[in-house]
Amino acid sequence: MKEEKEKQNDEDLRAVKQCLEGDIEAFESIVSRYQKPMLNVAFRMLDSYDDACDVLQEAFIAAYKGLRKYRSEARFSTWLHAIVMNRARNRLKQKGSRGGRELRIDAPITKEDGSIYIDVASKDRSALEILESDDIRERVHKCIAGLEEDFRAVIILRDLQGLSYDEIAETLGIPSGTVRSRLFRAREGVKDCLVKLMGDHGEL
Repeated sequence: MKEEKEKQNDEDLRAVKQCLEGDIEAFESIVSRYQKPMLNVAFRMLDSYDDACDVLQEAFIAAYKGLRKYRSEARFSTWLHAIVMNRARNRLKQKGSRGGRELRIDAPITKEDGSIYIDVASKDRSALEILESDDIRERVHKCIAGLEEDFRAVIILRDLQGLSYDEIAETLGIPSGTVRSRLFRAREGVKDCLVKLMGDHGEL
């Protein structure tokens, strides 16, 4: 997986270099490579295909115009994820962001004994691991869409896009420990939502 990402990043860097040298077709290869995953990110954040398409177009235009600002210390995909996520969040603000119906950012995370979880990574099955059917998949995405924006962002980037904790931290501009705790809360929120939608039959 790591080697795959490194290979992809090398290809991205070559394309960026070609773009900066005036080869517009090189950027078309970037669009082709990232159009589908970035559309998925935007759609999961916005829960609207039309808005996601608009945001994606804006993000690619912004990326093209900002190529000279890109620094190769970061993966190109991480940089692009950050642009898409920022544009999606701006769109949510313009439309009036939905509050988290299932989980609030300030909600305490408590164990059964009353103690509080702090920056811990969940060992529970990820959202992807419980997508066993189209019906469950649809309900999982509905539950993800119901999370507060900050939680929705981390679970999309981790469980649906496969980014590492460090990549998510860089994308969102937050500490990796915060990524872990938000991811834990997001997964718990999705699990609670699924229990309400499906009933607790021991599958989650």
